[in-house]
Amino acid sequence: MFWTSEKRVEKSGESVAERVAGDAEGLYRSGKMHCAEAVLVALRNAFAPEVSEDVVRMAAGFGGGSGTGCICGAVSAATMALGMLLPGEKKRVSALTRELHHWFKAEYSATCCKVILQNHGKPCPELTGKVAGKVAEMLAS
Repeated sequence: MFWTSEKRVEKSGESVAERVAGDAEGLYRSGKMHCAEAVLVALRNAFAPEVSEDVVRMAAGFGGGSGTGCICGAVSAATMALGMLLPGEKKRVSALTRELHHWFKAEYSATCCKVILQNHGKPCPELTGKVAGKVAEMLAS
């Protein structure tokens, strides 16, 4: 298994969830990655750096709601990350995915990229960080 349930705290007092959130948001803001790639890279770097970068490349099509404005790319990548970080734990992955979707809908009213953009402007940089941080937080609990 790539992740243990122990809570890790950085030397600066910043939690791993805060660090992952900041990393994901920064990657998105750099313009080098879209939401899905940034979420997956930040989570991979924090919890499973030994996983091939090929996994991250698999998220290329998920940005912008899979190119059509459907499900948020950050949510899609977060779901991928749960499977990557919890191999062989399908029930836990399913439960955490449900928890993530419920949390996200409470925050943004929908998981549809088009709806989020209509209702919230362009929250993508912050949203990307929040989603990555939420997954890190869920893994630590």
